[in-house]
Amino acid sequence: MMLLSIIVLAGCSASEEPRIYSIQGPIMGTQYHVKVVLPAEREALLPQLKQGIFDALTEVDQLMSTYKPSSEVSRFNAVKELTWFELSPATFEVVKRSQELSENTGGAFDITVGPLVNLWGFGPQRRADEAPLPEQIQQVREYVGYQLLELDESRRAIRKRHPELYIDLSAIAKGYAVDQVAEYLQGQSVNDFLVEVGGEIRVNGQKPGGELWRLAIEVPQPEQRAIEGIVELTGKAMATSGDYRNYYEKDGKRYSHTIAPPTGYPITHTLAAVSVIHESCATADALATAFMVMGTQQAMEYAVEQGIAAYFIDRVDNEFVTVQTEQFKQFLK
Repeated sequence: MMLLSIIVLAGCSASEEPRIYSIQGPIMGTQYHVKVVLPAEREALLPQLKQGIFDALTEVDQLMSTYKPSSEVSRFNAVKELTWFELSPATFEVVKRSQELSENTGGAFDITVGPLVNLWGFGPQRRADEAPLPEQIQQVREYVGYQLLELDESRRAIRKRHPELYIDLSAIAKGYAVDQVAEYLQGQSVNDFLVEVGGEIRVNGQKPGGELWRLAIEVPQPEQRAIEGIVELTGKAMATSGDYRNYYEKDGKRYSHTIAPPTGYPITHTLAAVSVIHESCATADALATAFMVMGTQQAMEYAVEQGIAAYFIDRVDNEFVTVQTEQFKQFLK
């Protein structure tokens, strides 16, 4: 979900000074934007970087997409037997990290929630014409729950405890893809960059002239784009999640795309958007989703306890109220 705006100042005018180069394109049903800072003598590296970035993103998409029948995730979802299914190192890493976050957040983050998301009309299938009946929700909840997924780290394999179990990595895969691109760039000795995929972002180093990367947090309103706040970052990732772009209304009732795994229903609290800053974009991505499920009070308590930099925007009486942890305040400008 594109909830972040990127503010990038032009590079220095002197030809011998490093410049910002942009690489972008479509991926994972959204867009990616990469900005690298290179000295003039390394400009010839750009075609190689462009291909390497595309390859890193494409690998994640081909492994973890629920829209591609040939992906590892889709092939696992199609299996109805309760047998072990071996995964690539990348997919297993993301699943393992997801399960750890599920345990730590009390199930607020849960990669098995996909069938409920589909039931409410927000998945790969078409949007529902009517809200599902309570008995339909209860039936689907029988095979939703991270505890129904087993991991065998020695075999790098997973298996279902219910034949209808379905996993969806969309709330962490984009962040993981950003991390993969960042690691690729650093492996090429490119240490000043900004990587963004679908609103999840990671920066390192500086812009020409020694300035930090500046990112804008949007006001969570669908009808116009406005800036709520600006942060300056280096060596960090930021992910944002919100309920104000992906939703539908039926008979005067608003249904958010964020489904609470413990209840099976869309969230109804006042939290409109949350931004999380972390070293890992995958972790920030997942935590932003978990916090949207929790709501501000519970998420704030969790973030304070865990020392997480988080920024919450609540919708109260048609106005926006913000609150942030102490860890986040150091990045705000």
